[in-house]
Amino acid sequence: MKSGSIRGRARTCILALLCLMAPLASQASVNSVFVQSRLDYNAILISSVDVIFLYDPALVETMPDTKSAWFSGKAGFIEAAGDKADLVHVFIPQGFDSEMLSLPDRHDEAVAVYVYAEHDASQRGPVNITDMDAVLVEINQFGILVSARD
Repeated sequence: MKSGSIRGRARTCILALLCLMAPLASQASVNSVFVQSRLDYNAILISSVDVIFLYDPALVETMPDTKSAWFSGKAGFIEAAGDKADLVHVFIPQGFDSEMLSLPDRHDEAVAVYVYAEHDASQRGPVNITDMDAVLVEINQFGILVSARD
């Protein structure tokens, strides 16, 4: 009986050590996303920005490589992801100035966060903002600029 309980304890200790040694998925740092237009108020340009919060590391590998692939397959991706992803969408009509986005309640649990913008080159890939705390998305006549916000 004693040898069985010693084996059981040893097995428990080994499992505990393996759990401690397993790599942990890092979590996103994103706490705010501010979208600002630098376009002329009279510019006839309608666009949108999508911020995608992923909670499953396996989804990172399935993210579309380009803006066109994202916007053409967005509905299917979000449906397939279910509760493993959240999408924050902002529509940018003519005369849009700026907006602080409302983040999902569990944004701090995301393992990756990406930005896609419609007003960008069709082959442009997503911008990974996972490690940024405060994010600024600027829209101008040439495209989208994503950077850390001071």
